[in-house]
Amino acid sequence: MTSPGTPGPDGQADVFALLRADHERIARLFGEFDSLRGIEDEDERRAALIDDVCYELAMHGMLEEEIFYPALRAATGDEEMVDEADVEHAGVRELVAQLEVMYPGDEHFEATVAVLAEEVAHHVAREEGEMFEAARASALDPLQLGRRLAARRRALEEDLDPAGGVIDAMEPRGGMRIARRAPD
Repeated sequence: MTSPGTPGPDGQADVFALLRADHERIARLFGEFDSLRGIEDEDERRAALIDDVCYELAMHGMLEEEIFYPALRAATGDEEMVDEADVEHAGVRELVAQLEVMYPGDEHFEATVAVLAEEVAHHVAREEGEMFEAARASALDPLQLGRRLAARRRALEEDLDPAGGVIDAMEPRGGMRIARRAPD
């Protein structure tokens, strides 16, 4: 078994490196969003960053739920660990759905982003700790799983191309943010 992040003989990264790269990309987007807090005339950029966060979280969640979690469940038999991760994903999806119809300046926008960032940070810490450790201790093949994950990401990205069909949860990605609500 190769160590996490080590490319295999074919130059492909293992599942741990790919998931960790997603986690780092999402953390950078949250960091960039935070760096614009309180700066006037940055609402469009902040909205675009949250669109990117929502897209990345939806993509990452699909990959884990379709590939990593079933493989982890089969390899470890730890139903509770994977079930808890599934429930955490459901919470993230709910917050993403709320943000997709919000805009900076809307009531609870900042709070919703903050709660999402906290939930994601908690989930990532648990995943990179407990879940990655369980996967490493199992018979799971990290390189083979990494290849499957990378191939599925490519297929999803092609499916989500703005020229083609779009998954409902992804609609804001192509600059199609739902119009800002009229003030009450």
